[in-house]
Amino acid sequence: MTTLGKARHLAASATAGGHFNILAIDHRGNLWEELVKADPSLSDMGFTAFKRDVITALAPFASAVLTDPTYGIAPGVREGWLPPSLGLLAPLEVTDYDQHPSRRRFTPILDWSVGKIKRVGAAGVKLLLYYHPKADNAPTQRAIATTVIADCEKYDIPLYLEPIVYSPRETAPLTPNSFRDAVIASAATFSELGADILKMQFPVEAAHTPDEGEWRAALRELDEVCAVPWTLLSGGIAYDVFKRQALLACEAGASGIIAGRALWKEAINIPWADRKAFLETVSAPRLRELSAICASAARPYTEKVTPPAADIGWMPYYGEI
Repeated sequence: MTTLGKARHLAASATAGGHFNILAIDHRGNLWEELVKADPSLSDMGFTAFKRDVITALAPFASAVLTDPTYGIAPGVREGWLPPSLGLLAPLEVTDYDQHPSRRRFTPILDWSVGKIKRVGAAGVKLLLYYHPKADNAPTQRAIATTVIADCEKYDIPLYLEPIVYSPRETAPLTPNSFRDAVIASAATFSELGADILKMQFPVEAAHTPDEGEWRAALRELDEVCAVPWTLLSGGIAYDVFKRQALLACEAGASGIIAGRALWKEAINIPWADRKAFLETVSAPRLRELSAICASAARPYTEKVTPPAADIGWMPYYGEI
């Protein structure tokens, strides 16, 4: 059973039909590196401007925006380009992409927390954890998730948990079957731990397994182990591939998508003068198309969320922060 606060926040980040069509632009270090390649003189102002351009062009077709506190939330609120009508999700972690996933430790954004995410008016917390059920650090990653879940309970805000699977062996990638098994096992684990929404990888690597029959079977298995609503992340794959995966995921039971680079990554290498046109004529129609897919095929998240129990005398039992 969810709480009144979480129910309110979830509704604020979803469409009227109960689907998530969320724009992700919380990228920092990896996005900065890519933008610097295209513009070596990149400044904090230029980095913020990229996020502003993406959000301004795509927000009309999103149910919520996932963005970071430094270059997204603060300037977006101050300057008015982060729409107050949309749900706002904020990341909790910093990711060191120079390290192999087995050595990436959870590091909170400096001077940032679940409480501050709640206080700034966000409707959700996003936590990314690199995870493999057989890795040595799997118990540590589960403990981190448990702590953040407790914090989100305390502040009455939903947790969107993103488990990213990897091979525990640095020299040996996961086989297609091992990848599928790890994605599904991760979903089962974090669903049981108490995440409110799961942000999941597609459970089949399209390059290795092109058979859509296997895609559908894996998606059905993923949906079966998710006791909570789940969404599909884009992971930077080509838009046309992600669009197909999004449709199949929604048909299998996903409650929508949380998409980033599949929508806007080409804009990184486009000069500023031409960027807005690309975002408006290519990226925005992509998100509009995904929104239509979610509206027609996704499962409303409310089907996996028990409504809050609140009778006329609920206030004395609703704890304070």
